[in-house]
Amino acid sequence: MKTNNNDIEKLRRVKELLITIDMVNGFVKEGPLAAPSIMRVVPRQIELLEEASKDDKTGIVFVRDSHPIDAVEFKTYGPHCIEGTKETEVIDELKKYEKVGLTYFKNSTNLMYALGLQQDLIRFFNLERIRLMGCLSEVCVENGAIGLRTFFDQINRDVEVCVHEDAIDTFDAPLHNADLRTKEALNKMEANGVKVLRRK
Repeated sequence: MKTNNNDIEKLRRVKELLITIDMVNGFVKEGPLAAPSIMRVVPRQIELLEEASKDDKTGIVFVRDSHPIDAVEFKTYGPHCIEGTKETEVIDELKKYEKVGLTYFKNSTNLMYALGLQQDLIRFFNLERIRLMGCLSEVCVENGAIGLRTFFDQINRDVEVCVHEDAIDTFDAPLHNADLRTKEALNKMEANGVKVLRRK
């Protein structure tokens, strides 16, 4: 985790977190799993981050994929986002917002196992809502959203977990339609108690 004491003290007072998942070069701009089409949701993400950065009741969090060179996950997805490489860095368009929040690094597809995140969530005692955005819709966003929902159920805290429908995306491929996979992921998240935020 990258943070400082002032960041933690601020987040302990916030009522809401805006969490950006895996908007890193390795999923958007370069590397074997990069999908440049994901850039289409970046303008909406910037809008949401800009709003959050001006609201002292909202904290900004980035979760970044970062794997050791011998990561077990590579048996499933192949090598990507190896720690210390540019692939693990937040895309340039969002970097300035990362500087005003907290960053956590994960070695799995579920942000709940990012080092330090669970402990900090428990300490954010005024937290009422979490909103999610990022990629990939049906992998890290879905796993993270459902993981958060079940985590707060487990510790018996009434924290609403939401996902922005128009600020998540996944890759397009011949047998992998991004819009369809995102819709399926949203349906699954909703069925598991995650609120889907649809723009009016």
